[in-house]
Amino acid sequence: MSKPRGRSVAISPYRQLVCDLMHFSGQVPAVCAERRMNLSELVQARAKADVRPSYTTIFAKAYGILSRDYPELRRSYLKLPWPRFYEHPHSIVALNVERRLPEEDVVLFCLVRAPENRSFQEIEAIVRHHRDAPISELRSHQRAVGVSRIPWPIRPLFWYLSLNLFGRRRCHNFGTFSLSSIGSQGAGLLNLKPILTSAIHYGILEKDNSLAVRLTWDHRVFDGATAARALTDLERILTVEMVREVAEPIRLAA
Repeated sequence: MSKPRGRSVAISPYRQLVCDLMHFSGQVPAVCAERRMNLSELVQARAKADVRPSYTTIFAKAYGILSRDYPELRRSYLKLPWPRFYEHPHSIVALNVERRLPEEDVVLFCLVRAPENRSFQEIEAIVRHHRDAPISELRSHQRAVGVSRIPWPIRPLFWYLSLNLFGRRRCHNFGTFSLSSIGSQGAGLLNLKPILTSAIHYGILEKDNSLAVRLTWDHRVFDGATAARALTDLERILTVEMVREVAEPIRLAA
């Protein structure tokens, strides 16, 4: 009887994009800090709201607000034409939106520019568009397919120049920070390899309404003390400003 044999599976355009991202993110000297936050007030305000924004939306806006006071969070380390920092005038969050296709599940990169200046409804409308629109119409999918078709000898050079030459284009194409969570699926991300200067990721909300929030960042851009202060201020924004905004429709109705 012959033994079962495996098969070769072609790398899809989306998976090729992930491979390229992982190759270059592996070159980032990333460090992770964690703060356990008490989000009881936010949880209670959200439970009372008629329209409940997702935690992803809340964190995206909160970190955008944080970035206004921390210019380091809007900076990117560039290697060309000499090592330097580029500071973007506003934050751009890169969110992950999962889509189920007939041949594979993919995660699209949804960019929201200046989330600090948008309402929860605006942010969620952008995410909903990436979740519901025909995938062929989405710019992120078109870019993934286009880049994956660049021949291998040229594609690494394309990535290198895109990440290290023009700061404005880098932020326009990739964002200034990323936000990832799989808490809704019962798990949390412990380690990330961010391609951007910083990434926010968190686990599962505990019964006492505490949440382990992690900040992974490029150590070339700022240090651990800055990360610790940023996490402390992020908790304040979540428990004061975001609580006030979540509860605003209730006060207006009253």
